[in-house]
Amino acid sequence: MKLYYSPGACSLSPHIVSREAGIALQLEQVDHRDKKTKSGEDFWSINPKGQVPVLDTDDGQRFTEVPVILQYLGDQKPASGLVPAAGTTDRYRVQEWLNFVASELHKSYIPLFRPSTPDDYKKQLRKNIGKRLELVDKHLAGKQYLMGDTFTAADAYLFTVMRWSRAADIDLGQWPNIKAYFDRVADRPKVKEAMQAEGLQ
Repeated sequence: MKLYYSPGACSLSPHIVSREAGIALQLEQVDHRDKKTKSGEDFWSINPKGQVPVLDTDDGQRFTEVPVILQYLGDQKPASGLVPAAGTTDRYRVQEWLNFVASELHKSYIPLFRPSTPDDYKKQLRKNIGKRLELVDKHLAGKQYLMGDTFTAADAYLFTVMRWSRAADIDLGQWPNIKAYFDRVADRPKVKEAMQAEGLQ
């Protein structure tokens, strides 16, 4: 399988999940600015949406969108526990968190990195993100990970998005449970491997 990624982008989450699951992926780096892959391919021809991640599977399928790719990878190695079995309550809880991160956090961070975003709007975005992180902080009280003691694909996604906080001028230190959680995830050997492979450490 091949993962199209950009260092530190949301594609870091499937990269982490693949390593946690023991799935060997071919990595193809994408330059966001000129939409070219490192091997010189036109990325628009690979994904008309123009965004990473993209996963090419061994059976010729091509998937986009972080939650879909994370669930696909987790399902390849069910014993990993990264994605619970279909039909279980835990499966739906993980999907609930994946959708929360995608809709309430991921898309709220992105405008903070655009020079054209008005400062007043950035201020409101930080306030909105803060409210959502307060909910996450309360949920994490007494827990190692979002689902309790088990690291799942949802943790890989949340960690990836929260990595953007410093650049977005959001101090995670105001939420002690989140800060401890972030450090805990960052310390996982496979997370370190993925970040080193992307040149993030």
